[in-house]
Amino acid sequence: MSPRRRAALLAAAGLAIDVRAGPSATPADDGAVRRGRTLVFPRDHGAHTTSRIEWWYTTGWLRAAGREGLIGFQVTFFRSRTGLAETLQSRFAPRQLLFAHAAVTDVAAGRHVHADRVARWSGDTAALRAVASSADTHVVLDDWHLERHGRGPAGALYEAAVAGPGFDLALQLQPTQPVLLQGDAGFSRKGPQETQASHYVSEPQLAVAGRVTLNGRAWDVQGRGWLDHEWSDELLHPQAVGWDWIGMNLDDGGALTAFRLRRADGSVLWAGGSWRASGGHTRAFGPDDVRFTAGRSWRSPGSNATYPVEWQVQTPMGRFTVRALLDAQELDSRASTGSVYWEGLSELLDPQGRRTGLGYLEMTGYVAALRL
Repeated sequence: MSPRRRAALLAAAGLAIDVRAGPSATPADDGAVRRGRTLVFPRDHGAHTTSRIEWWYTTGWLRAAGREGLIGFQVTFFRSRTGLAETLQSRFAPRQLLFAHAAVTDVAAGRHVHADRVARWSGDTAALRAVASSADTHVVLDDWHLERHGRGPAGALYEAAVAGPGFDLALQLQPTQPVLLQGDAGFSRKGPQETQASHYVSEPQLAVAGRVTLNGRAWDVQGRGWLDHEWSDELLHPQAVGWDWIGMNLDDGGALTAFRLRRADGSVLWAGGSWRASGGHTRAFGPDDVRFTAGRSWRSPGSNATYPVEWQVQTPMGRFTVRALLDAQELDSRASTGSVYWEGLSELLDPQGRRTGLGYLEMTGYVAALRL
């Protein structure tokens, strides 16, 4: 899409709403990752096709009336700029790759299922099979989609629809709090160099409702969710092999994020995170503020990777235990998109062993070094 046409569409849609008012706001079509860039919504909920890597990541937990145990879900859409065929005027030019992962954890049944999709995308917004809108969150991959629109009873909400072997998800995720700008007003460092950074926006404490189908039986569900949207040109330092990350919805309405990036020898290259109280006060964590200490581990029979499924996480807000609600929550997509990682529903415990939150733990780079 030409800059002129994109600007016209953005203006027609009224997409010039700043998260902060001020003269430093950048143009709404500027996707560059840099400190001080003012994020503009809903534009920055959409795709930034000039950046190299981007994802929209939703997770959460659900309860079904008359059914015991929690149901965890993960739906993630990725966009990757290939650097190929940039000047080729064709809808078949592989300028972008879109791929998606979805997973369901049935805690009561001790079962974890997942599926994935991948397709080339030329960048043409009129495409049907695969498209990522720049105006707002609207990512489509065949019959899978994640979309943000304004039809909810309390304003804009997200809709996610995915299906795989043995499961089907049709969910609505309603924001209950303002967006959480991670790092320095949405500029999130991921390494010792300033260029190793992303723009990182979270939406914790989403109210989730919808329908989940497991093995042919449908359940109406309600629960809580989390959404991360992140984009970058240079996310990882060359020495980084992967990361450990948590995003936890706290029982009191707050939110806790913590992560660390690891070298091949297990040492910490960088760390960070944030805490936001239910009342809105936010504290960002620096690289010296966060410490992960591995506890009990689980070995995957599929990949032979060993993952810590229990952690002690130290932050400025205190020490917590993170414990997986099911050990076997590995996603092995080597036959399609090529990645292997552990992503699973987990609980957050205080020093007395009391549950204070639920969310997701993600661990990458345990099979092979992660390359984005």
